[in-house]
Amino acid sequence: MKSLNKVAKLTLLFWLLKIVATTLGETLGDFISITLNLGYTVGIAITLVFFLVILFTQLSVKKYIPAIYLLVIVGTTTLGTEISDYIDRTLHLGYALGSLLLISGLLLTLFLWHKRYKNLEVCPITERPKEIYYWIAILFSNSLGTAFGDFLSDNMGLGYLTGALITGAIILVVVILHYYSKINHVFLFWVAFIFTRPFGATFGDFLTKPLSKGGLELGTLATSIVSVSFMAILISISYQQQHKTSNILPK
Repeated sequence: MKSLNKVAKLTLLFWLLKIVATTLGETLGDFISITLNLGYTVGIAITLVFFLVILFTQLSVKKYIPAIYLLVIVGTTTLGTEISDYIDRTLHLGYALGSLLLISGLLLTLFLWHKRYKNLEVCPITERPKEIYYWIAILFSNSLGTAFGDFLSDNMGLGYLTGALITGAIILVVVILHYYSKINHVFLFWVAFIFTRPFGATFGDFLTKPLSKGGLELGTLATSIVSVSFMAILISISYQQQHKTSNILPK
């Protein structure tokens, strides 16, 4: 029996869902640790349990299911927010050193992945061991993206909106390089994947942080609810596309 692909195809819808998920991860992570005043240690514990439960569910299913897949993405972005903030604000290592630690973890994961499979192709993925590498790399990349986004807005003093514009511009450059250059497409994927995280993180902070700090002060809970609503719409579209594709495939 032929194994089925377990992960999302790299379409425009995938990237829209990724950006919404990163925004939700930032606002939901801040809601748990800051708004509810639970702290980063408790925040990591809560988000780690959620991530492990939904990851186990994802690894257990036999094919790509949009809702489950996106919940794992949200799990990595939410846990990534807590990890990044814990490194900076609890361990006091700073976002620069935190980013260095996280990028080292990402590079090590990709190295081990490539050593075993001789490539870093992210779609299709049909084997569980390869899928585990995939999710570990995504967790590191989302944690790294959070740290880098906070480094831009806090350490470099660029502000949340400026940080979002800068990372958005980088993503646009990657898209142009994808279509008009011969640069390795897997390398460009990981660059884009990493930078969608700081884009979502800084944009989420822009929506939720106080006016005095350059934000719109919409609140973490309200922004999270809006993000969930957008995600539900995009997931619904994903299911419709998947249904149409299955109908045109030969029986």
